[in-house]
Amino acid sequence: MPFLSRLPIAALTLALALLFLAGIPTTQAAPPAQSGDPNNTCLACHGIPDREIELANGEVMSLYVDAEVFSDSVHGQEHLTCTACHTNISGYPHPPLNANSRRDFQIDRYEACRNCHSEQYDATLDSMHAKLLAGGNRDAAICTDCHGSHDISNPHEPRQQVSATCSQCHATIFDNYKESVHGAALFDESNPDVPTCVDCHGVHSMEDPRTAEFRIKSPELCGECHADEALMSKYGISTDVFNTYVADFHGTTVTLFERQSPDQLTNKAVCYDCHGIHNIKAIDDPNALVVKENLLVTCQRCHPDADANFPTSWTSHYIPDKEHNPLVYYINLFYLLIIPGTIGFMIAFVSLDAIRRIVGRIFGRGHDQGHGGEGA
Repeated sequence: MPFLSRLPIAALTLALALLFLAGIPTTQAAPPAQSGDPNNTCLACHGIPDREIELANGEVMSLYVDAEVFSDSVHGQEHLTCTACHTNISGYPHPPLNANSRRDFQIDRYEACRNCHSEQYDATLDSMHAKLLAGGNRDAAICTDCHGSHDISNPHEPRQQVSATCSQCHATIFDNYKESVHGAALFDESNPDVPTCVDCHGVHSMEDPRTAEFRIKSPELCGECHADEALMSKYGISTDVFNTYVADFHGTTVTLFERQSPDQLTNKAVCYDCHGIHNIKAIDDPNALVVKENLLVTCQRCHPDADANFPTSWTSHYIPDKEHNPLVYYINLFYLLIIPGTIGFMIAFVSLDAIRRIVGRIFGRGHDQGHGGEGA
């Protein structure tokens, strides 16, 4: 190498050092290219269990993705690539991670869900969760809080998973629900007919249940099941439970409010005022709010002056018959006969009198004309 031999030793050393430094990457070495599944390239780094990063606030966030878990997920089964969700990643090195905290990273990234699930995402924009998030509550639920990220599964399988997901934030309410007649049937019997959280509160467009509008519309939620004759017949429950409520003073007033003033609060009882909200018990449960021993206390919530005889005026959602409320049944039967009978008699009396007068005028006029002809 005659050229190199003519260079001073110091200059040669400097040149070699510069060439060496120029070949050193400023970040981690690029992951080796993988054949087959394009996700394998990402997993070459993110498949390492201890891969993590320290965020600006000092939190340590794992960068590990379990390849088997992702493969079994809904996205994995659809063969989605990593960049389908991580749309800001187009190569290596990655853009700098500017999230101050793990929650900042989640909130920044969850909007990628709208790229495939625009209908569901748009529905969440009017939800209570989205309003809380927009109001500054960073703990309000976002898509990945309910569905997960790399481990997304069918949210309805098993069905119990729906309410178990809600328990992550609403643990106390979940505990009450799990012990209720609905929750016990769901978790102990895997009953497919009882309501889960989303059946009453909605899936993505959850509204605030504390509003006057939700309260007034709540009987309709109960009626979706309790007015369904086919469903109720499976459990020996009469749809009269719903129909008698709508027909009584409470239900009629609430129905009028719904039609005329849906935004105004009514103090008339809705279903959950008497039966409970998340802690609904079977009607033969000694702890049920509507069981005979507890009914007076339940009524006194709205009627503080109610005495021991007050609950006896209620027919317990039964249409009165010989077995249930026989006195009311026979009084109803009396009026059922006497009112139509009286009205029918009056109609017959007036009709016969009208016919008599018409007939009298016709034949009376003809008789008078006959006598007039003979006199002429």
